[in-house]
Amino acid sequence: MERLQNILSHAGVASRRHAAELIAAGRVTVDGLVVREAGARFDPATAIISLDGERIAAPERKRTIMLYKPVGVLSTLSDPFGGATVADLVKDVPERVVPVGRLDKDSEGLLLMSNDGDLTLRLTHPRYEHEKTYVVEVAGHWGEDKLAILRGSVRMPDGYETRPVPVKVLKGPERNVTTLEFRLREGRKRQIRYMCSAAHLVVLSLKRVAVGGLNLPSDLKPGEWRDVSKEEIDGLLH
Repeated sequence: MERLQNILSHAGVASRRHAAELIAAGRVTVDGLVVREAGARFDPATAIISLDGERIAAPERKRTIMLYKPVGVLSTLSDPFGGATVADLVKDVPERVVPVGRLDKDSEGLLLMSNDGDLTLRLTHPRYEHEKTYVVEVAGHWGEDKLAILRGSVRMPDGYETRPVPVKVLKGPERNVTTLEFRLREGRKRQIRYMCSAAHLVVLSLKRVAVGGLNLPSDLKPGEWRDVSKEEIDGLLH
């Protein structure tokens, strides 16, 4: 059940504020009856809602999925050069879901896709600082000095200086390869790769394994996806 003014807004009829004015003016009917309360709640999937006698199309149902983005696939819906995109992997999803944030072409792992604008804003706007967890394999001579560099601030190419990041060693070093865990709340473009470069380490693989408390399922293979449940979305938002 949604507020009537929100239903009109989600259907693209007007902004929430203008929708409230239309409702108060008696121009909106629900199942043939005039409704003047913007906060009245209805099910947009079943209610017949009209503006000035013309029925409003039911808004697309909200849907959020988790995709295991493989290496080599762009986190966009189209590529002018004909490269593979995440849109190719979710062709059987009838709703128009878009990537929530980004994941580099050379990286893999958990990528959320959604048509829920409010959720997308909450998960991508810097002020909410949703934590993202990455498992990264790096090559290079290892020492505690490297860990100190990775955990400290790093200046990005655009001059931005990152905040300190929690980094820990998960495995190694073995044969010059070390597996690390990064927990980021900023998510600047290619941030981890620049951090590793500053420590003179080469990234061999980079995998996002969690967004907030939502983990990449162990049974989800590259290129596969599944729906995110309401309970999981509530967990992300709270």
